[in-house]
Amino acid sequence: MSQDRLERLLRELREFVRERDWQQFHSPENLAKSVSIEAGELLGCYQWGPPEDSSRVQEELADVLTYCLLLADRLGLDPLDVVLEKLEVTRAKYPVELSRGRSTKHDQL
Repeated sequence: MSQDRLERLLRELREFVRERDWQQFHSPENLAKSVSIEAGELLGCYQWGPPEDSSRVQEELADVLTYCLLLADRLGLDPLDVVLEKLEVTRAKYPVELSRGRSTKHDQL
């Protein structure tokens, strides 16, 4: 996702929230709870095997991403920077030569 598209998306989300006066409910704690709740709903799509309705998966994924973006915005964090910084940490924990093709936890490599 380009920075321009991300900024446009964040503007759209902020406007959506502002129009409904929902920012009063969007404390970091409430947004974090919402991420978890929506992630549970996404997981529920796979509860008994592959989902038959991919549109529901897409809707739940959109909800998870929306709350993650709103939380990052509320905390004054750039979502792209957050992910890229974490990717660097994870690269160091899981060097290719030790982790390729393995799901072993980093401290057991």
